[in-house]
Amino acid sequence: MPRLPWRGDIAWPQAVLGKRAWVGGVVLASILAGASVSWGKSPALTDHFNGKRFFNPEGGRGKSRTLAVLRWGFTRKPPKWVDVPVTRTVPPKAVDGNEIRATWVGHSTFLIQWQGINILTDPIWSERASPVKWTGPKRHAEPGIRFEDLPRIHAVVISHNHYDHMDAATIKRLSIEHHPQFFVPLRVGAWFQKKHIAPVTELDWWQSRSLGPLSIFSVPVKHFSGRSPTDLDRTLWSGWILKGPDGSVFVAGDTGYTKFFSEIGRRFTPVRLAALPIGAYEPRWFMSPVHIDPAEAVQACVDLGAAHCMGMHFNTFRLTDEPQDEPPIKAKAALAEKGLPDNLFWLPYHGESRSF
Repeated sequence: MPRLPWRGDIAWPQAVLGKRAWVGGVVLASILAGASVSWGKSPALTDHFNGKRFFNPEGGRGKSRTLAVLRWGFTRKPPKWVDVPVTRTVPPKAVDGNEIRATWVGHSTFLIQWQGINILTDPIWSERASPVKWTGPKRHAEPGIRFEDLPRIHAVVISHNHYDHMDAATIKRLSIEHHPQFFVPLRVGAWFQKKHIAPVTELDWWQSRSLGPLSIFSVPVKHFSGRSPTDLDRTLWSGWILKGPDGSVFVAGDTGYTKFFSEIGRRFTPVRLAALPIGAYEPRWFMSPVHIDPAEAVQACVDLGAAHCMGMHFNTFRLTDEPQDEPPIKAKAALAEKGLPDNLFWLPYHGESRSF
């Protein structure tokens, strides 16, 4: 039987397993694994690659993760979610100059407009975060921007290859209709090449490429990767820094709490805006190594020294066991506990935009 992933994430246990069909999901994922992509040439050995797999330099992998996946899968009682009404927005074609305009599409997808460049983060417009259309986590909120209403997209940053962050149907459509530059972590480019999607730039942590007046940096976060039971941690995961002439924007993707927040803040000061996940964190005994909770997101905002932060990765797909409406409540409580102003941390509605 294929080795199970060591974290409970969308990698395959969430994407393929229906509400209760964990055993069937294992069989299905095993079949899907036979068609998994070869993830390209191995990089040189580093402090986060051991010759076979990538890993978190801070540790946190834990022991007996196969048993942990099964324990969570057979004992969890996820709360009921309801569909969320969405007021969609039509963004401008461009935002020039120093103003940063961010629109939350949903989950980890933001449209960031700055210096005349339009960037999407971890785009997903599909109905399900899954390798198949008939099962897997389903949207409880429509995208806050209709795909047809997107401005010309110049670049897309992908944090890692889990199905809720690297959605094949959305990426193919973006490639056909917008021809953006894709930025991906190490070894993820092979997936794009197999699907004849270009141009794509692969970056290791701390590497960068120019994009007009901006520079795009891959930065370390604490997570994992995999799209099948056989390719766990074969590709890198990254946060992203969009560095402009007057500051930086940080996009976390998925991450557990990490010392790298402070280092990123020092290297890229001033951080004008940071997108941080606030959902998919329960149960903590299982999720804490790879998913921050709302209080940790607020602390990450402080560590980064960010002028403003915005929440993501909540209220779109039910992935874990916290109540649907809990993440914003806990984030506000954490701000109050630290004596921080409410306007430090934006908790958006789907389709909501703000300028910074």
